[in-house]
Amino acid sequence: MTTLGFIGLGIMGAPMAGHLIAAGHTVHLHTRNQIPEDLLKAGGLPCSSAQEVAQKADIVFLMLPDTPDVETVLFGENGVASGLTPGKTVVDMSSISPVLTKAFAARINALGCEYMDAPVSGGEVGAKAASLTIMVGASEATFASLLPLLQHMGKNITLVGGNGDGQTCKVANQIIVALNIAAVGEALLFASKAGADPAKVRQALMGGFAASRILEVHGERMIKRTFNPGFRIGLHQKDLGLALQGARELGLALPQTAGAAQLMQVCSANGLQNLDHSGLVRALEIMGNHQVAPDAA
Repeated sequence: MTTLGFIGLGIMGAPMAGHLIAAGHTVHLHTRNQIPEDLLKAGGLPCSSAQEVAQKADIVFLMLPDTPDVETVLFGENGVASGLTPGKTVVDMSSISPVLTKAFAARINALGCEYMDAPVSGGEVGAKAASLTIMVGASEATFASLLPLLQHMGKNITLVGGNGDGQTCKVANQIIVALNIAAVGEALLFASKAGADPAKVRQALMGGFAASRILEVHGERMIKRTFNPGFRIGLHQKDLGLALQGARELGLALPQTAGAAQLMQVCSANGLQNLDHSGLVRALEIMGNHQVAPDAA
């Protein structure tokens, strides 16, 4: 069994690391807050720094909130880079800047180590069920060697291209998800304001061409008012920021993405950034002075 490291044990990282431990691997753990007790009971080994994880592990996984977090963990004081030796591999499963991912990969490669960007989609549910979609940027050889490990955490695993391409794919994913959430929110708000039962409208739409996973899962959240994350608005807002930044660099206009980002900004301005991203409907409700459904008692 390969000796592994996992840094970042939040709502997604903790169950992902747990699957690797359950598969029988030795997994060295580090996180900004306290390591979850269940991971330690399962056999995870605590480390005092990212550097220590890199010293002890052959393959180091990262699952962190944003680009600056990854940069600090990799290259900051007592970071991963300072503990690496040639032949080791870094796998960043965070959702961060594709451009800076390429720069990070070059710096890790210069140390004689491999780099893989492997952002995921599927949220907390997918992380717990080991059913994540994983979008990979790496060499074909690195992908082939690490695929068995990725299969402990995900189901739909695709080598998109070289370093940075996994992150580009994830940004594209987040554009599609955000626009679908906004569309479902507008449709259900319209139906509710017009006097129709939004639950019955959703049920009817699920049998037609408008059916989608977003309508199924997040439409139900909007109606039942269950906005506990899942995946926080604040993090999705960060991802749309990456999309818009990339669009500027590429000379593209992404007007619908910009609109969805503004809806998330309305949520943030009203203190709602920690809701699940299905809570984007709250921006539409605030502007329309009407809720899709009453809040749960």
